[in-house]
Amino acid sequence: MGAAFGVVSLTQGPRVTEVQVDPAHAIESSGSRVILTANQALGTVDPAQVTVEPAVPFTVDAAGRGVGIRFTVPLDDATRYTVTVADVTGVSGGPSSDLTTTFTTPASTIFLLNRDPDGDDKIFSTDLTGEQAVPVFAADKINDFRATSSQLVVTTEEDDGSRLLVMNRDGSDPRELPLPGEGYVGSIQVSERGGLVGYNYSDRELSDTEGRASVLVTQSLNDSESEPEIIEVGGEEASVFSWQFVPDSAAVLFIDFDGGLALVDRSSDAGVQSLGLAANIQGISRGTYTAIVERLDNTVVELNLADGSEQPLAASDPDYGIATTITPYPGGTLRHIVQRNEAGIPTGQAIIRVEEDGTASPLVEVDSTDSILQACASPSGQYAAVVIAPDMTDNPYDEMLLPLPQKTETHLLDLRTGEEMVALTGFDPSWCATAPRF
Repeated sequence: MGAAFGVVSLTQGPRVTEVQVDPAHAIESSGSRVILTANQALGTVDPAQVTVEPAVPFTVDAAGRGVGIRFTVPLDDATRYTVTVADVTGVSGGPSSDLTTTFTTPASTIFLLNRDPDGDDKIFSTDLTGEQAVPVFAADKINDFRATSSQLVVTTEEDDGSRLLVMNRDGSDPRELPLPGEGYVGSIQVSERGGLVGYNYSDRELSDTEGRASVLVTQSLNDSESEPEIIEVGGEEASVFSWQFVPDSAAVLFIDFDGGLALVDRSSDAGVQSLGLAANIQGISRGTYTAIVERLDNTVVELNLADGSEQPLAASDPDYGIATTITPYPGGTLRHIVQRNEAGIPTGQAIIRVEEDGTASPLVEVDSTDSILQACASPSGQYAAVVIAPDMTDNPYDEMLLPLPQKTETHLLDLRTGEEMVALTGFDPSWCATAPRF
């Protein structure tokens, strides 16, 4: 009987005996993997033998009985994926076979912040219909928050300064992270891959000669004993004007108050890498290690962070003019445009969807009575979230460290079709890497 089973194995070729995949993580972050384990050691597997449907960029790593497929961008939600490794043979030869598996990603959820001038501010978790919204965390004054695939990071305001909290995504088990001192936190961001939170920090007591102003701090989200680390340039703590984590890494790209653009990897001791002068960091593309940077002469370039090379960011077709913000997503960019009449007077605003080939079309447009505060895409570029403050003449700003209009709406759109799905109360959608910037 054993000999018979051995003959069957040899005549059928390799078969899949185990599959490892985390579909929920795959829609939140790039770098997720599908690992196929065969019933025998495999011969050489060429990446050309691997297909993924629907198509998504990937890399392949095969050794022994295993074939690992790593997705370099997040996957779409609520989608059935089929992974096939064609014409696989055993290490000793014999007949070939296809190794195939399918899995379905779950539907997305999104977090929003809703400030209430008459009560507690609340962070909500909701599906993309808005019909299953539930509050997960409430506090008197929530300034900002960010989300990873497993945690929420929240900053709140107190009379004597800021507090920085880390908790599970359902709001449970909150714990406070130590700050560099008594002061204020802004511009919080998270690095999923590095397990880090970063933020700008300023001491509460500041003068012309004493105190730290807008220094850039990183610290671990997972090590309760970790202390905040202030980024230094030339041996001195750097005051930072603009910064962002590089997706899929623990690296930080920042501009100091002197206009110096620099990169530092918090997972190594390589030190600070200078990248010239810049006025602003618009965004950093997932999976490409490429940043969109505005130089001091107002030119906007695509900067390769690996080798320092750059090229001008191509204009859209048609050309809608200079963008105030540019947010990259897998497959294109979202560009915030202020529309003006022939006299140069603002008449409205728009979010322009620009594909990789430069083809552009308006995604959202508002007239001069409303204001667009923020626009970003879901991790895979499947959806877009656009935050609008309606009726600005009757929509006063609150008095938070990050002041925003009291009424805000987040419009969710299908980025592939341009159709609006729902409008939700609140702002700061968790798909965004940063809070609204002005």
